[in-house]
Amino acid sequence: MKTMNELGAAVAFVERSFRLVKRYLAWEVVFLFYNIVNTLTIGLIGYTAEPEARGETVLFLVIGALCWGFMAVLFEEVANTITWERWEGTIEYTFMAPIRRITHLFGTCLFAILYGLVRTIVVLIAVALFFDLPLQQANLLAALAAVVAAGPAFMGLGLIAAVLPLLSPERGTQATHIIQGVILLVSGIYYPVSVLPGWLQPLSLVSPGTYALEAARAALLKGAKVAELLPDLLLLLGLGAILIPLGLWIFSVAERYAMRTGKLKRSG
Repeated sequence: MKTMNELGAAVAFVERSFRLVKRYLAWEVVFLFYNIVNTLTIGLIGYTAEPEARGETVLFLVIGALCWGFMAVLFEEVANTITWERWEGTIEYTFMAPIRRITHLFGTCLFAILYGLVRTIVVLIAVALFFDLPLQQANLLAALAAVVAAGPAFMGLGLIAAVLPLLSPERGTQATHIIQGVILLVSGIYYPVSVLPGWLQPLSLVSPGTYALEAARAALLKGAKVAELLPDLLLLLGLGAILIPLGLWIFSVAERYAMRTGKLKRSG
């Protein structure tokens, strides 16, 4: 019975988040439009390649933009949990509610997955209508498996980043972009990791984005099957198994500190 109550509370957080999206629908349309145009712009860079390599280059770039768009949504929605609470003036009520913090954060993560899928599908449709992508040998199921396997790791990173707006209402949200920017830089989203300076390349080895992109591109560009991607998929799941508990622990420590020092009373 208690488990069902916690599950119902998590679903309630998902519903609340969708209601917030509905409330700020105009902003969501603006962000979605920007996301579509940004993906198309990145894809068009591929047209500067030689004609014989143009199709594959465009697909390489589009895959990076689509995967990064989905993973960034997971990271941002979880990382901005506290920011939303401050904007709505509900942070103290939420933290005093008789529910587990893991229920609150699980609901946020579940919303991020659903919201990210919807946004990515819309962008994918727009891209498919704009470009003539060479998908004859693409393995869509394997690519989906790669993105799904990367989800827990990015949610774990989001939980860690959510500590920043919790502790610093004035600059915490902006600071989360530093983490996101580093992941974008070292993961080979729009270029092979091999072009990074030697001193930066080791960072790509600990970024879940690196393995998600490698797996997705292998599936869509070379038609790799799920079995062939298992090393990357298992590594991504392993990173998620480490980062989610770590993120929950760091968040709980920061929450106790914020409540003890009165930082929740400040609005940002």
